[in-house]
Amino acid sequence: MLSCLPAVTRCLSLCALFGVSSVVAMEWPLPPPGEDIVGQVRVINAKYEDTFADLGSANDLGYLEMIAANPGVDAWLPGEGTEIILPTRFILPPGPREGIVINLAEYRLYYFPKGQDVVHTYPLGIGREGWSSPVADARITAKTPNPGWTPPKSILEEHAADNDPLPAYVPPGPNNPLGPYKMTLSVPGYLIHGTNKKFGIGMRVSHGCFRMLNHNVLQLAEMVPVGTPVRIINEPYKFGLSNGKVYLEAHAPLDDTGESSIVDRHAAVINALLKREELGSLRLDWDMVREVVAAEDGLPVPIAQPGAAVASRTDSERLSYSQFFSQ
Repeated sequence: MLSCLPAVTRCLSLCALFGVSSVVAMEWPLPPPGEDIVGQVRVINAKYEDTFADLGSANDLGYLEMIAANPGVDAWLPGEGTEIILPTRFILPPGPREGIVINLAEYRLYYFPKGQDVVHTYPLGIGREGWSSPVADARITAKTPNPGWTPPKSILEEHAADNDPLPAYVPPGPNNPLGPYKMTLSVPGYLIHGTNKKFGIGMRVSHGCFRMLNHNVLQLAEMVPVGTPVRIINEPYKFGLSNGKVYLEAHAPLDDTGESSIVDRHAAVINALLKREELGSLRLDWDMVREVVAAEDGLPVPIAQPGAAVASRTDSERLSYSQFFSQ
């Protein structure tokens, strides 16, 4: 069995703990074929005036992923000298590494530029309960700098009911909710855009569109051509390979009908694993899998050591699945 140290501790290399003087841009070289992890977890010491919103904006991280990676730390006043984990290591989302991939469960966008062996990744605000962002295959159909905003009827009615009426049109400028740029998706009514509110990136705050930090949306818009495919998925559990080890990254599942049960979460883990056929011959540490799923800290954690291969999914392996559900 792997070490029973807290998952966060296992994720941090000495390099991550002590080599943290500079901010790393969220552009990473793609891993070698057959591998899935980019980036490196980092740790900084908070200054007196720091908040998670400020640290997230400075390091291209969302609010909830900062919360998840730093349980027990006050998000609004971490305190001078407090060690803050920056969760800047990621298992790449499953499926083709092309165009834009949005994973709703991690509030994050990945962009794979055509012909380049790199990936760019950015935090997102997504649709709140009742206005969920769609799971769909789409494409960028238009790019508009300095957009104006014409609120749809549904949003006008919602604000009127809350005694917060909106104008029929909001011109470009600092008060425009779309920020300095919008990219229109082929799914009717949905955009990727900036914002006039820094708080809310990495949370469920929008009416279904995808909000980005303004410096992020400007950078992405400069790189992304019209016609770029956009694949929107909802995968709270990602499995990946790196240096002979299997990793699991777990996020809190999105659910508009109430918190999902432990059985539902475990079933989702098994379904995610079964999609990775190449992992079927490895014997996983199911105690560690349960721990990672319970933590939901968004950090890739090793769940199998090198050399833990078996010939096939034997009866004992299938029994492990059963034991996973029963505990």
